[in-house]
Amino acid sequence: MNPKLQWLRNKMSSLDLQGLIITNPVNIRYLTNIDAEGTLILTRKENIYITDGRYIEQVHSTLTLFDEIIVYDVHDVSKDDYENFFLFCENVGFEEYDISYAKYKEYIRKYKINNFVETEHIIEKQRMIKDAEEIINIQKACEITDNCFSYILSYIKPGMTEKQIAEEIEEYFKKRTDGLAFETIVASGENTSKPHAVPTNRKIQEKDIITIDMGCKVNGYASDMTRTFFVGEIPEEIKNVYDLVLKNQIQTQETCKDGISTRLLTKMVENDFKLNGYDLIHSLGHGVGLEIHEAPYIGISSDTQLKENMIVTNEPGIYIPGKFGIRIEDTLQITKFGCISLTKSEKNYIIIKNT
Repeated sequence: MNPKLQWLRNKMSSLDLQGLIITNPVNIRYLTNIDAEGTLILTRKENIYITDGRYIEQVHSTLTLFDEIIVYDVHDVSKDDYENFFLFCENVGFEEYDISYAKYKEYIRKYKINNFVETEHIIEKQRMIKDAEEIINIQKACEITDNCFSYILSYIKPGMTEKQIAEEIEEYFKKRTDGLAFETIVASGENTSKPHAVPTNRKIQEKDIITIDMGCKVNGYASDMTRTFFVGEIPEEIKNVYDLVLKNQIQTQETCKDGISTRLLTKMVENDFKLNGYDLIHSLGHGVGLEIHEAPYIGISSDTQLKENMIVTNEPGIYIPGKFGIRIEDTLQITKFGCISLTKSEKNYIIIKNT
C-alpha cells in the first residue's frame, strides 16, 4: 500500500478511529498525488475516492495499483452506499478546520456516522517532516528561484515599473516550473515599507531600494526567497538597518537545528531588534511544502520544536512606515546538527548598476 496511507491507517488505529473522511485538497494530494476535486474516505478495509465524473480519467492516470484506492463517480454512489461505508465503525474522524458546521451535519446524516471525531491536524503535523522525494522537489524549486534572481538582477533597469519586473519573474517561472508559489512581491522605494506590497506602476529610480519576494512550484512543492537590494549605491540611512536584519538572519540560520524552539528563535531576533529601537512585526518564518505557508510557524505565539527534514523559512524584517523596509529570506532544511540553506543567492550588499 501507499506508505503515506499506511502511516495514516496506523495513526487511525492509535486514535481508535475506524474510519476517516478527508476533505482538505492539499492533504489529499499529499496522501495520494491526486490533484482533482473530491473526497478521500478511509473505511475499515478500503480507501475510496469520490469525485465528479469529469475528473475520473485524471484520477485514474495519477493512481497506481500500489495506491489501492477505489475511485467512484459521485453520481454513481447511492444513498445506501454512503450509509454502508462506515457500517460497524464506532468512531469516524473528520477535518474540523476544513468543513462548515452545515457540512458537518450533512456528513453525519449522509454517512450515518455514530461518533464524528475531530482529528486535530494529524495530517498537517505529519506533513511538517518531508521525505526524500519532497525535499528533492523543494530543492529544485529553490535552485530555479536562485537562477531567476540572478537573471532578474541583470534585467532590472531604472525606468522599469514594479509590475514589469513582477511579470518578467512570472514568465521565467512559467517556462520552467508549475508556476508561481504565490503572487510575486516587487516593491521599490517607500513601497518596501509594506511587508505584503503589491507591485505598482512606480518606476525604478537611481539610488532606489528594491525588495523582491518570490517563489515557484515544482511537482506541487514550493520555494520562498526574499532579497533586498539597491540601485547604484546604498543610502547611508539604510545601511545600519540592513546590517541588523542580515546579522539576525544569519544568526537564526546558524541556530536552526533539530530540537530548537521556534519561540526561542523568534525571541532572540525580537530582543535584538528592540535593543536597536525596532520591532519584528511579523513571524520569523513558516513551513514550506505543498503550501507556501504551512506548519510549523516560527513566531512568539507558536512553540514548536524544529525537527530533522522540516523545511522552513527564515525571514526577519524591519519596516519604517513611509520610508523603506528590509527583509531577507531563505528556505532552510533542518538537519540533526544544523540546517542547509536551499536558497543560495547572495545576501550581502547587492548593488545593481543604474544604467
